[in-house]
Amino acid sequence: MPPVSHIRNIGIIAHIDAGKTTLSERMLFYSRKIHRMGEVHDGAATMDYMPEEQERGITITSACTSCQWRERTINLIDTPGHVDFTIEVERSLRVLDGAVGVFCAVGGVEPQSETVWRQSEHFGAPKIAFVNKMDRLGADFEAALESMRRRLRANVVAVTAPLGQGEAFSGVLDLISGETLTFDPADQGRTVLRVPFSPHEAELAAPWRETLLEKLAEADDAFLELWMDGSFSPEDIRAALRRATLSRALTPVLCGSALRNMGIQPVLDAICDYLPSPLDVAAPVGRDAQGQEETVEPDPDAPPVALVFKVLMENGRKLSFLRLYAGRIREGDSLRNVAQKSDDRVGRIFRLHADRREQLESASAGEIAAVVGLRAAHTGETYAARGRELALESIGACAPVLTLALEPRNADEGKTLDEALARYVEEDPTIQVSLDDDSGTRMLSGMGELHLDVLLERMRREYGISPRAGQPQVVLRETVRKEAEAEAVFDKELGRERHQGAVSLRVVPLPRHAGNQVRVGDFLPADPQEARKLLPPAL
Repeated sequence: MPPVSHIRNIGIIAHIDAGKTTLSERMLFYSRKIHRMGEVHDGAATMDYMPEEQERGITITSACTSCQWRERTINLIDTPGHVDFTIEVERSLRVLDGAVGVFCAVGGVEPQSETVWRQSEHFGAPKIAFVNKMDRLGADFEAALESMRRRLRANVVAVTAPLGQGEAFSGVLDLISGETLTFDPADQGRTVLRVPFSPHEAELAAPWRETLLEKLAEADDAFLELWMDGSFSPEDIRAALRRATLSRALTPVLCGSALRNMGIQPVLDAICDYLPSPLDVAAPVGRDAQGQEETVEPDPDAPPVALVFKVLMENGRKLSFLRLYAGRIREGDSLRNVAQKSDDRVGRIFRLHADRREQLESASAGEIAAVVGLRAAHTGETYAARGRELALESIGACAPVLTLALEPRNADEGKTLDEALARYVEEDPTIQVSLDDDSGTRMLSGMGELHLDVLLERMRREYGISPRAGQPQVVLRETVRKEAEAEAVFDKELGRERHQGAVSLRVVPLPRHAGNQVRVGDFLPADPQEARKLLPPAL
């Protein structure tokens, strides 16, 4: 098992088509996790393993993998970029320590870029950024940085700069080491050629480097003294940049072209140099049965505490994705589901590589693993050792926005449809299923048309059914728009007894997102004579 300080749990986040999966593929190739690169547009990318992902060329479900770089273990989650699958980003960021934001050099910050960046800020994740597609016509590195400053309000600073842009893009300038990096196309960019700046390249890099040093001096007092004395080394710059990144005072930005195999190794270096290990982030806080708080330090020798952040159903068996925050688990261990007050036994433990798995003897604090055997597990639940039954903060689910009516074509298909829907609800917290009592149809609710369309495709592929589907309907939620009052009187003889009552109601709108408040007045006294005194004279 790697030391906790050598673990990097990171996610790749971005707008759709920014190049997340292509970047992931290169990272795996250069770290020798895979021996041949697959392309998204060919449907051969390692991290897009679902048939629906390969056909559409998009990421639908978060894929986990791990690789080794500079004696560091990088646990990587490639997240979707489409808003319909935002829960995949949410639950991934909940268990990750840092993130790599990918941006298009032409489009800059796009709508979903803002959403996933805001999600990462909510979880306090330190980030680095990668401006991709520097080889495309219209690429503008400075404009992309300005877009990040303006729309994300991020204090970004370039640590590499492009050597040329668009068709003229030929390498990157390392502003810290003062070297030009070019990538040999003969071996798909695996060989990195480093040469000191030429006079022309030094002139191009000078303003970028000056900005980097100034921002570091502003963000880090220790580096400010070195900068004022003029006595600092590249190692001093990297150390200060790491401190500034971990405190989220700065966001280092790198550039390149993932599709052209340029600029990827510096990203791997930056992940190791600047993003946190589990020891560098605030330890989560759990609550015991009495509501007392306890900090869960990443100690492999402590009793285990783990959070389930994803569940998959495979051939009737449940595969639970865990982030271990403390302790160590082994095959056969008994763990307590804190939410359901039940015990489960750990079956096999796996390290994931997209749709392939590597069986492990054990997993320890700081790691991400998949476990078979936790039959009661649901997304957001905590598993812990008996005697340390701490409940970690759960994972919030977004309310669905679109509903589709499904009708099986025959009775046999109805049973299969219910089985499929039950599985998808188990796997995805944003899916809701209900039965319409009037029509008998199943009402499937999800995050958008693409979300529902993918579910129907999965039903055809995995279960061989094609239920009739109605037109999608937007989920509406009624609310109070203005203040109003009403009164009603009930006076009726039922059987041989006379029943009387009166009620008054007053509704007042609250600010958006303030929730609902219900205030109930005093009930009538049990003594009928006393109650009658409180009723209106008409009764």
